[in-house]
Amino acid sequence: MLNLVLDTNTVLDLLHFHDAAVAPIMLALREGRARCYTDAGCSAELARVLRYPQFHLDESQAQQHYADYLALAQGYEAESDSTPLAPPPLPKCRDPDDQKFLELARAVRADLLVTKDNALLELARRKFRLAGFAIVQPVEAARRLIAMASHP
Repeated sequence: MLNLVLDTNTVLDLLHFHDAAVAPIMLALREGRARCYTDAGCSAELARVLRYPQFHLDESQAQQHYADYLALAQGYEAESDSTPLAPPPLPKCRDPDDQKFLELARAVRADLLVTKDNALLELARRKFRLAGFAIVQPVEAARRLIAMASHP
């Protein structure tokens, strides 16, 4: 099973645009071959973005997309351990709003951070191997999930 963190644009592709390129991700989530995670910060960003006028969603549609994502994703809350181990270092994303996705991916020990965001993808192009996870575009995540399904 692959553990995923999906950025907001990827979630929009899954739930709002129904982009065929990311359909293998949705199928893997529904079949239990993949699991995605969210936390308070990432969920709050999605809730805010769903209300942007360019998406032409009324309040009930925005709430439904949000609820659909929360039903797909595993919630994560940072543990309050009194003696936490020092986490592996993360690079700083040039867009501070995207740092939360890196932090979540590290915290949940994700295999993949799935994004179309240029600031995050720039880190991948620099060949960062971040605390055990890779930063990939949705089509690459879909390709990996298809390959896993065909070679169990």
